[in-house]
Amino acid sequence: MNNRVVYQIYHAFVERGFSVLRFNFRGVGRSQGTFDHGVGELSDAAAALDWMQSFNPNSNQCWIAGFSFGAWIGMQLLMRRPEISGFLSIAPPANMYDFGFLAPCPSSGLILHGKADQVVPEADVAKLYQRLAAQRGLDIRYLEIDGANHFFDGYIDEMTSEIEKYLDMRLNEPADA
Repeated sequence: MNNRVVYQIYHAFVERGFSVLRFNFRGVGRSQGTFDHGVGELSDAAAALDWMQSFNPNSNQCWIAGFSFGAWIGMQLLMRRPEISGFLSIAPPANMYDFGFLAPCPSSGLILHGKADQVVPEADVAKLYQRLAAQRGLDIRYLEIDGANHFFDGYIDEMTSEIEKYLDMRLNEPADA
């Protein structure tokens, strides 16, 4: 949760008036438990969303955002929670995990990737985007940041700017869009 990418995503939502929670998955940092290959982590993310919603029962929007492994977990949560109205998927590990469950994807969102990502090849993320963009009624945006690696080292400002522009665009859409 203290990763620079996660920190910037968090603040982009806070600055737009959202109630926001960032957390470590089990076994990361000072959190309890051990890595569960996505099963327990998805359960933890759902519990975190339930907890947030208990404090914001009248919220008119619910977004999910994740970076790398968290992007994969976030997209799975998106499929299980119809109240989620948008997503940010930053450097989704499309070469390591199966995203085939996104058929059909229930919400519009942004996929953001560094073109120099040495962990997740751009071609795998582009293929994920193409599969999602082919679905009707959704607006899936795919942005690449030239020169940025998996952690956006040296490109955090560009990454943050793209996230903020996307959120501002989506949040200023008419309610029936």
